[in-house]
Amino acid sequence: MGKSRHTAPPERQISRREADLLRHVMAEVAPLPGREVVLPAAEAPVEPAPPGPAEPPPAARSAPPGPPPAPRLPEIGPGDRVGVDKRTAKRLKRGQLAVEARMDLHGLTQEEAHRALSAFVQGSQAAGRRCVLVITGKGLRPDGTVGVLRAAVPHWLNQPDLRERIVAFTHATPRDGGDGALYLLLKRKR
Repeated sequence: MGKSRHTAPPERQISRREADLLRHVMAEVAPLPGREVVLPAAEAPVEPAPPGPAEPPPAARSAPPGPPPAPRLPEIGPGDRVGVDKRTAKRLKRGQLAVEARMDLHGLTQEEAHRALSAFVQGSQAAGRRCVLVITGKGLRPDGTVGVLRAAVPHWLNQPDLRERIVAFTHATPRDGGDGALYLLLKRKR
């Protein structure tokens, strides 16, 4: 008999951002009996450099060319009404806005799901869509915890690259997936 051709893929180092997200998602997860969860260590804070020549005061430094950075938008959660009128928020929550596109994240890894979600939101906004549906799956486990994607997607929606495109989001009605799906209300394309 010949040797098996299957070899384990080489382990890759995860980025600091991925490690932070994993720590956030795993914060409330209890490991199964006899299994230990090993999270990557957080990077040690960088110590300040020893004092050197004095830097010019901030006003004396030249500003980089281009527009000033945009202020960070407030974080939103499912059903929050930041930047949307009461009537529109109610219609979104009741599933009364026409869903113009759907994205199903079932079966994707976190990395694939994050990339797909980003591309979907950006493409939908560029196409002028206003209300879209993202299906994460309910991911309910016997111990009462929820799936990784269901927990991670609201966090991803609040990251600057996506938050600047989203006005609001809320859980879908049962006919569109209930707690395992989200309606996103996108900002109008300018």
